[in-house]
Amino acid sequence: MKVAIIGGGISGLTAAYYLSRDAGLDRAAGFNGGTGKPSSAHDVTLFEANGYIGGHTDTHTLQIDEQTVSVDSGFIVFNEQNYPHFTEMLRSLDVSWQDSNMSFSAVNERTGMEYGAEGLERLFAQRRNLVNPSFYRMLWDLLRFYREAPVMLEEGDRDVTLGRYLRQQKYSRVFIENHIFPMACALWSASAEMIEDFPLHYFVSFMHNHRMLQLSGRPQWKTVKGGSARYVSALLQHFPGQVRTYCPVQSVNRTAAGVTLRTERYGVEHFDAVVFACHSDQALAILDDPSIAEKSILGAIPYQENQVVLHSDIRQMPSNRGAWASWNARIPASSKHRCNVSYWMNLLQQLPVDKPLIVTLNGELDGEGKIDPSKIWAERTYHHPVYTHASLRAQERRAEINGANHTFYCGAYWGWGFHEDGVRSALDVVTMIGQGQANVAA
Repeated sequence: MKVAIIGGGISGLTAAYYLSRDAGLDRAAGFNGGTGKPSSAHDVTLFEANGYIGGHTDTHTLQIDEQTVSVDSGFIVFNEQNYPHFTEMLRSLDVSWQDSNMSFSAVNERTGMEYGAEGLERLFAQRRNLVNPSFYRMLWDLLRFYREAPVMLEEGDRDVTLGRYLRQQKYSRVFIENHIFPMACALWSASAEMIEDFPLHYFVSFMHNHRMLQLSGRPQWKTVKGGSARYVSALLQHFPGQVRTYCPVQSVNRTAAGVTLRTERYGVEHFDAVVFACHSDQALAILDDPSIAEKSILGAIPYQENQVVLHSDIRQMPSNRGAWASWNARIPASSKHRCNVSYWMNLLQQLPVDKPLIVTLNGELDGEGKIDPSKIWAERTYHHPVYTHASLRAQERRAEINGANHTFYCGAYWGWGFHEDGVRSALDVVTMIGQGQANVAA
């Protein structure tokens, strides 16, 4: 089959890699429990609107102190337990990884509270926390949440939001503002308002599956050695098909005979099938004739824009160096500003330089909290899925549109929004195409 893949992020790369290789098709079927042997490799063309392949896998090469340093600003960490398909793909590509550190800190600009959540020394790096009753209330509620939240997976109302649950159960404001909301903001690159409306069951399920509702026995997180772009390069080296960057797809039209794609550079081209590995809203905008189901499902999974800056301005970190962690949340004094997160890349990636390298998500654009322009290395704009009860219901309907009318869908938005979700959804598509599950009817 002649297959077009739209989107060069983790999902598009995974689909392209396995669809274009006989052994890859066999392996993909094995991942998904398939018993029948898929067909031979396909003729795959990968379309990417940006000038680089990788999507949120975005590695920057910097020269610091006569050393070349590779720093990630998008996808950074994974673990072997919760990312089995992604890890297996890295192994097959002979891409190595190393241990990372997933410590957390929070700074509240309104109250002045600072703490690091790894060990007593960091927890009480701000010594006044030792005699702060509110701080102990936060810790008490943290332990209470770890104990009570998993019960929601069995007994809870699936329509309840995180914010509503915390209020109903009378969790303290200090816990909500200084720990659980900032933690969730960091995990999903979301605003506090979005976390307020985040589906409780989905949140607790993620935390429970990743063993984050416990003080010990958590997974060892990893980073790709030399930067995440290493795996992208390895995938491209093993991909025999065409890669077209700076080539946004303008429209997709489906007929009984197949799929027609239009791009400015190549005009109109015909394919037997199309794989949308871009974002849900992008796919819906490209389709010339979306079905009622496609409009309903894809339209229910929105995305939000996030600004990311790679810099060396330590004012974005806790003022107390003892509270510095890998993930550092900052709760602004004014409600006009969003909670932002700064990732200390030196610790996360074991970078061999002393100069602080920090990735800040949604930092202040003006005022005293603005990042010093002279200390900025790179700036990016990423888009992340927004999770609501409507989007979760849409996820459950994926089978209604996946494989219909020569069209397939994959992307991290079909799961929790992380790399493993992107790989898993792509393998689903690879298996379906390999087994000839492309239907003409919409």
